[in-house]
Amino acid sequence: MRIIVTEQGVLIPKQLLEGIREVEVRNQQGILLVLPIAESDPILQLGQEPITDVVDDASTHHDRYLYANP
Repeated sequence: MRIIVTEQGVLIPKQLLEGIREVEVRNQQGILLVLPIAESDPILQLGQEPITDVVDDASTHHDRYLYANP
């Protein structure tokens, strides 16, 4: 597909961006890359807002606290 570069830049057809909300445009060694930006993955947010507790060794002994018999 060829696209004309205008004074405003380039218009990428919407059908090429189906399901994508945001992109990053990079120029790497003369090659233009249009990369979709993935939605935030909640697993990557773990540990961003830790809680405080009286237990100070939960990170090393978490199994004991999760699976201990009451």
